[in-house]
Amino acid sequence: MTLQQLIYSTKIAETKSMNKAAAELFISQPALSTAIHDLEEELNIEIFIRNQRGIIVTTEGENFLSYARQIVEMSSMLKDRYSSEEMKTNKFSVSMQHYSFAVEAFMTLAEEFKLLDYELAVHETKTAEVIDNVEKFRSELGIIYQSEFNRKAIDKILADRALEFIPLFDCAVFVYMSADNPLAKKKCITLEDLDDYPCLSFEQGENNSFYYAEEMFPTHKYKRVIKADDRATMLNLMTGLQGFTLCSGIICEKLNGDGYTAIPLETNELMTIGYVKRKSMPLSKLGERYISILKKYEPK
Repeated sequence: MTLQQLIYSTKIAETKSMNKAAAELFISQPALSTAIHDLEEELNIEIFIRNQRGIIVTTEGENFLSYARQIVEMSSMLKDRYSSEEMKTNKFSVSMQHYSFAVEAFMTLAEEFKLLDYELAVHETKTAEVIDNVEKFRSELGIIYQSEFNRKAIDKILADRALEFIPLFDCAVFVYMSADNPLAKKKCITLEDLDDYPCLSFEQGENNSFYYAEEMFPTHKYKRVIKADDRATMLNLMTGLQGFTLCSGIICEKLNGDGYTAIPLETNELMTIGYVKRKSMPLSKLGERYISILKKYEPK
């Protein structure tokens, strides 16, 4: 088994086509097929099933590829770290739940490195995709929260994928809403106060377990619930329907505008903001700097 064969197998899985993979790898399709056949023979497993529609990854193949991707990514990291200075590129990718402060921190990072060559990526997405992106090396870090309710479940999910959650800081729970909402005048809000207003929740798609919810108290029986996919729609619903969501209270007016406010919720529960990373893998220079920027958002 060679590194080249691992690279070949991950590229096939990515493109789901022998022809496309061969083209992107700049080798012939027969040579690629032979390399994969030899790999499967050596390991005594079937990684791919070939049919007229393309390539299907077997269950054994998925397990194999989870390890292969790690080796290929680590090989790439080694090359980036130790190649000549002229060839180095600053690469960093982060995935996150829908946190404007995490996006703002990313913008600060990009601004700091603007005089250097870099390749950056940011993904504001569903909880399950945040975790998937870190596991599959699409992102170095994933920004999520934990609470007393979801901590054990999330930690088990991460442990099963060789990932870990590193806490950054704790936040009280706030009600985030339009500044025109009648409740915006209150110093503190109870769950009962919210009964007459629609609760806004980020859609989690197929992974709609309560443990993946981005909002605190996902099992509370709200009278009205509206689900949305993105932060901009959430803000529109807050303004147009006087909706609310529960959050950390860290507001970024630069991104969301000044027409919104966060009022403390009457509860002793806390949100722990932190990041997901691969176990035993050190952070890159950009990853370390991004985390240091995030820490500045810790509530005083």
